[in-house]
Amino acid sequence: MKMKRNNILENIAKIRKEKGFSQEFVAMKLNMKQAGYGLIENGDRGLQYDTLLQIAVIFDVDVVDIIMYPETYINKTTITQPEKISLTFDLPADKLDVLLNLITGK
Repeated sequence: MKMKRNNILENIAKIRKEKGFSQEFVAMKLNMKQAGYGLIENGDRGLQYDTLLQIAVIFDVDVVDIIMYPETYINKTTITQPEKISLTFDLPADKLDVLLNLITGK
């Protein structure tokens, strides 16, 4: 999929709105004026990679997720959780420490 700069800027605006962030808030976090941030989001000022990294941190997402929005690089909803198991052992009291050391690797 060929990605254009405007798609990334549109994605930034969509994610910002989805997060409930104003342009003023993001600009403040970037240590810039709202007008300057607005120029970036509108495509009137170039988006530097360092700024994109900072925006990803502010949004608490990966840079690739901004680029691929609304898709995510790793779909966190499809990751399966490991199964939990329980084991029961009948051991003499003096062997309990040996078993715990084996399990914990100590």
